[in-house]
Amino acid sequence: MTAIYDPTTAKRTACTVLQLDRCQVTGHKRRDSHGYWAVQVGSGTKEARNVSRAERGNYAAQGVPIKRHVAEFRVKDAEGLPELGSIITADLFQEGQFVDTRAVSRGGMKRWGWAGQPASHGNSLAHRVMGSSGGGQGSGSRVHPGKHMAGRMGGEMHTVQSLKVLRVDRENGIVVVHGAVPGPKKGIVKIQDAVKKSWPEVELAVGVSTIGSTAQKLEAAPA
Repeated sequence: MTAIYDPTTAKRTACTVLQLDRCQVTGHKRRDSHGYWAVQVGSGTKEARNVSRAERGNYAAQGVPIKRHVAEFRVKDAEGLPELGSIITADLFQEGQFVDTRAVSRGGMKRWGWAGQPASHGNSLAHRVMGSSGGGQGSGSRVHPGKHMAGRMGGEMHTVQSLKVLRVDRENGIVVVHGAVPGPKKGIVKIQDAVKKSWPEVELAVGVSTIGSTAQKLEAAPA
């Protein structure tokens, strides 16, 4: 996270910087075969020796390189399916539009904001333990309802809706959104058009480059 300062209005706007890491279309889901329309997008890269033979064969059949992360995004119909291998660039999102961000939440002591117990002075393997759960006779010798205790937190998919896009840098693949997004730093975040806001009217080719697509490879192949 960082902030954008406007010297004209002297307003500081908190924002999050997101970067597209070699996002490429790796597959399609069609209604006649899968029951819905969706596009599979892969990001990052992975060495072939760390991927199973079946997975390597799937990427080879699609004509795309091996990706570290793969996610699905629903589309309205077949017109919203870019060509296999198409590269998705940051200008797919326009400044001023609203997006929804999804990521896996973080856990730990952030569940209740505990500061933790002392690191020394007799503390032995109890630095992150909750401590006392209730008082004695003064509080009724019981644990009051709603007492903050340890438990499961994090590892779940959370969505933050209607974040405004403040900046777009196509050359560096950067999208800056207003506010915070779920998950820790350097985590994987899914960005899509906000479902509760009107979508911007843009051409389908904007933000999707056919460089590296399967169709282009077939055209460039020798006869």
